[in-house]
Amino acid sequence: MAPTSGPGSRGSEDPGGSGGSGGSGGSPGVRDVAVVPGAPVAFKAACPDCRARFELDAGALRLVIGVSRRTTFYSFTCPECGIQVRKPAGERIVELLTGGGVSTLRSV
Repeated sequence: MAPTSGPGSRGSEDPGGSGGSGGSGGSPGVRDVAVVPGAPVAFKAACPDCRARFELDAGALRLVIGVSRRTTFYSFTCPECGIQVRKPAGERIVELLTGGGVSTLRSV
């Protein structure tokens, strides 16, 4: 999943690298973020179930930051098939999502 916005954006960054994104081996999830101050952010995403690709705004995502890597994740509902998708969120994904205005919950 990746936020995008208009011209002047930062371009694509692949959080699937060492930051520990939501998945390995190219599995669907957050891909990159491009943020233009004041512009709405759209995240590119893919459903691991139906494989649909789409864009979601920050309001369609939830980020939960837990006490460990195992309890830190983001989630969204696939607009195509309706399945609830939950993916692990490493440090880079957390940074991208919080920077893009995604609602964040902290669990204890």
